[in-house]
Amino acid sequence: MRAASKRKREEGGGLRFKVGGSKSEVKTWALVALGSNLGDARGNILRAFQRLQELSDQPLLRSSLWETAPVDCPPGSAPFINAAVGLAPRPTETAESLLAKLQAIEKEFGRKPKKLLNEPRPLDLDLIAFGGEIRQRPELILPHPRAHLRRFVLQPLSEIAPGLALPGRSESIVQLLQELPPDESIKKVEG
Repeated sequence: MRAASKRKREEGGGLRFKVGGSKSEVKTWALVALGSNLGDARGNILRAFQRLQELSDQPLLRSSLWETAPVDCPPGSAPFINAAVGLAPRPTETAESLLAKLQAIEKEFGRKPKKLLNEPRPLDLDLIAFGGEIRQRPELILPHPRAHLRRFVLQPLSEIAPGLALPGRSESIVQLLQELPPDESIKKVEG
């Protein structure tokens, strides 16, 4: 039974969670974390919402915008504007094809190849989860390997999928968020 369960997750068993108090009808949701701390960070995130909507078969589930302190960034890095979305991938979409589209959008927004770890960027799009899929490949790890440790990911996700447990974890987004140390620097900048 365990092998069948693992296979189902790898083949795209859906992330199912409540949206606005009612159970979502979408079989597979992809969760994407957004961040920007270069240029018009707020505008970059709002424009990215529009581009991400083009990839979704349903209206996006959108979090508020959150201002967060840079984490593990070069000295002097500006604060980030962070958000999260849930999108309903088209039936032919795979995690890999969606990742390629996210990377293309980052380039459209002016993202350059990395010179420094966690350097300032106009747009960062991280694929946090794709349905219930689990991947452990050099080009893609699902769910995102550090999402459960990052308040700047979990806080926005808690608005759109509070009861969701990421694949391979038993704790919900809200439970993971409660396990993190308090951070007074994070603040909502848009409702």
